[in-house]
Amino acid sequence: MMDLSRRSLLLGLGASSFVAPAAFARTDARIVVVGAGFGGATAARTLAHLMPSARVSLIDPAESYVSCPFSNLVLSGDRSLTQQTFSLVPNRFPSLRRIMARAVSIDSVARTVSLSDSGALSYDRLILSPGVDMRWGAIDGYDADAVDAMPHAWKAGPQTRRLRAKLDAMDNGGTVVMSAPPAPYRCPPGPYERASLIAHYLKTRKPRSKLIVLDAKNSFSKMGLFREAWAEHYPDHLEWRSAFDDGRVSRVDPDAMTLETDFETHRADVANVIPPQKAAAIADVAGVADQTGWCPIDAVTFESTLQPNIHVIGDAAIAAPMPKSAFSANLQGKVCAIQVARLLSGLAPEPTRLVNTCYSYTAPDEAISIVGAYSNEGGTFQQIEGAGGVSPSGADDAVRQAEAAQAADWFSAVTKESFG
Repeated sequence: MMDLSRRSLLLGLGASSFVAPAAFARTDARIVVVGAGFGGATAARTLAHLMPSARVSLIDPAESYVSCPFSNLVLSGDRSLTQQTFSLVPNRFPSLRRIMARAVSIDSVARTVSLSDSGALSYDRLILSPGVDMRWGAIDGYDADAVDAMPHAWKAGPQTRRLRAKLDAMDNGGTVVMSAPPAPYRCPPGPYERASLIAHYLKTRKPRSKLIVLDAKNSFSKMGLFREAWAEHYPDHLEWRSAFDDGRVSRVDPDAMTLETDFETHRADVANVIPPQKAAAIADVAGVADQTGWCPIDAVTFESTLQPNIHVIGDAAIAAPMPKSAFSANLQGKVCAIQVARLLSGLAPEPTRLVNTCYSYTAPDEAISIVGAYSNEGGTFQQIEGAGGVSPSGADDAVRQAEAAQAADWFSAVTKESFG
């Protein structure tokens, strides 16, 4: 049993609404947020609510945001990409200015952000929520030119559409090969939800086909529950190979459509290569990424430990054991916004508790989940022992279907809160 109920966690999505704007006296603050995904959009909207007289600027070049959560259902044919796309233009907060440009450089001494349209913004506090970039070349042969032949689809949008088109075009009897990356990366259980839904697609539409998952790891989030579902639903359509079982892909050839491990070469009709990842490039430009490629932060304020007055949230931040997920990014956006409002108003930051719930579909109408709770006292993240848990093993279809419905409710709530 889980000690934290789904209801209490979903209600926690709106926690920032209980913080009165009157608590924050600073009226002339200049706050810049880079990245309009689940973390950045939430942070900007929360700050505009908390500090209605401040100047909050949200920078992102896109008119819309394509959500990675639920995008695996596009691959299985159970959801459209249109349903994954959310406008970033509407704005009901007078203090929030939406700037459609790319942040190209950051001067942490002058506290300025230079933009791709030749403009620049000054800030008192900067929040970066840039997401991830792929580590091109980490797998020999897999670079930016390889993604047409071997899409990663780990940034939702055109890559999702391309992978889906390749699945549709594959003959019945073809082989799909997926490469799962080493940790850390965006959405720890994501490759295995994708494997489940691709396997469902093959089972129902191309039953003579098969998916082989080549994994750089020996274990993964919700592993027992996923493998239980695979044994029940896809025994003839999904094969998972761990690193111990020669699953680590070291080289690919997009022209030959092959993936090589230490001892074997796999020929794919469709290849989905999910490469190792790092914080997006602007993190390096800002000087907030360390030698790991990710961004170390103070867990209470999310302020970079490398650069003052710059905060990092979402997938780019080092927040383990809190996972890189949309739920985490959304909550981090709210908590960071509250702490930034406190700092700009001359108030001391306060430790809090954070939670994460991650739903994963094992079939279009069935899901499993994991819940975690975390403390950030002392400036570091710690898992709260005895809180949270995972879905029960051996549950009947009704339980899994109820979790799928809860996942849909969560997605509706979080997208409404993040994007309006």
